[in-house]
Amino acid sequence: MKACKLFFLLATVISFNSCQNKAPREQTADSQYTKGTFGYDLDFLKRNDSVVVLNSKDGNGQIIISPKYQAKVFTSTADGLDGKSFGWINYKTFAQRSLDPHMNAYGGEDRLWLGPEGGRFALFFKPGTKMEFDYWHTPVAFDFERWSLTFKSDKKASLSKSTRVMNYLGVIFSLNVVRDIEILDPAEAQKLLGINFDSKVKSVGFSTKNTIINTGPFAWDKGTGAPCLWNLDMFSPSAKTIIVVPYDNNSNGKVATTDYFGQIPPDRVKYSNGILLFKADGKSRGKLGIPPNRAKTMAGSYDAQNNVLTIAAFDTDPKATYLNQEWRTDRDPFTGDAVNAYNDGPLKDGSQMGPFYEIESVSPAAFLKPQEGLSHKHSVFHFTGDKGELNQIALKTLGISLQDVQAAFK
Repeated sequence: MKACKLFFLLATVISFNSCQNKAPREQTADSQYTKGTFGYDLDFLKRNDSVVVLNSKDGNGQIIISPKYQAKVFTSTADGLDGKSFGWINYKTFAQRSLDPHMNAYGGEDRLWLGPEGGRFALFFKPGTKMEFDYWHTPVAFDFERWSLTFKSDKKASLSKSTRVMNYLGVIFSLNVVRDIEILDPAEAQKLLGINFDSKVKSVGFSTKNTIINTGPFAWDKGTGAPCLWNLDMFSPSAKTIIVVPYDNNSNGKVATTDYFGQIPPDRVKYSNGILLFKADGKSRGKLGIPPNRAKTMAGSYDAQNNVLTIAAFDTDPKATYLNQEWRTDRDPFTGDAVNAYNDGPLKDGSQMGPFYEIESVSPAAFLKPQEGLSHKHSVFHFTGDKGELNQIALKTLGISLQDVQAAFK
């Protein structure tokens, strides 16, 4: 009887210790960092890819680049591993058992696509298909195929991809795409943006140089159509996030295309005197674009809920040919927008990919002879800290105060 009691006591102790020993293993399988921090996202992405991390000199600014996931800059931080993770990551997509036929939305605060999406030279629709969602497919090299890491240092990385894409006419383009990515120190960011700030502001910034090379046997022209480079920045929305897009108030013609996915309601977009404001709360799907003669070289957003000012800086050329990306073929394919903004929201069936919002820039049409190349630069900056300092940055870069941004939709 005593032996039975001793055996039962021993079994209970072993079982208890076994349960106790399992807990740490389960915790380390996730992350010691809180969800929403850079450390959490770094741990998550490391479980899915051998990611590349670039660091600023002080180590506070960091970015994560993924070769496996199409050379995306997935996210960044201005305050180390415990700092806020600025990029939007769609965690559920990594767990899917099969590829989505339309788009595998892994997220990423700066990803590269090729345009045009729609129109007579569309790259997202096969020849003869209707320009509807059922027939919309992201080119595989920019959706789920791995890219090659060709160079890495503490502050720089280069990635490349050779591929072929077919447009709506049935023309097949052979091409190579290169992404040169560099994290910027605060002094470099101040010089590039023409601003000043002190230690009361924490910041992170990175630049991307995106190059497309015609590796095929024929020239890309207005007869064959041509691709364009397309940077898309995905961020997490909040109830108090507003996108700011400055535009040239002295040019003629329309200010913005506001009906890409149906007309954006007037209570969600406002523009006058060279400033366009667009709600980015992730609750209503809408996209807008600024034509090249109106576009400037910066756009941004302010999240008053989390006190984050974001600036995107990019190349624009008012005299160049930009491609129409609308899902229709009855408009001039060589009259398109240079800068875009998108707010995610529920689809008609109630489902939703995000929520997230985007700031986007595109290159002119890549009319290239064999072995010629075209490059497009796009940089992203985040600032957080003293609101007075952030306000001065907003005034200098976007031409509007944070108070006026927040008051726009009250």
